[in-house]
Amino acid sequence: MAHYARVNPENIVTYVTPIPNELITDENGVEHEERALDHLYNSIPDSRGDRWIQTSYNNNFRTRTAGLGYTWDESLDAFIQPKPYESWSLNEVTKSWEPPIPVPTSNDTDSEYVWDEESRSWIHPTLS
Repeated sequence: MAHYARVNPENIVTYVTPIPNELITDENGVEHEERALDHLYNSIPDSRGDRWIQTSYNNNFRTRTAGLGYTWDESLDAFIQPKPYESWSLNEVTKSWEPPIPVPTSNDTDSEYVWDEESRSWIHPTLS
């Protein structure tokens, strides 16, 4: 089963759908993207102004499975999750958002810090 993400002109994922293999493979079992695109444009005609980009349900390519609201970054060949906070920046190697300061480490395995954008710091909910 192949999965495709509908990407609008702003490169935002607006829809993700599976396509059964029998619709996109030839008699030798080889996938053909043009068959997938024909199927998508014919079954969802209002998507003709958008692009369809294959995504991996198992995260085997394009870094992660596309999700609604994710951004398609063609230069990184990746689907990027929505930016969680304005102060965070994209690590182009991991293709993930990172805070301006690392999460504090703790010996307490039950400790969970949360990001506070106003102070741009990590806070411990039980200590604040």
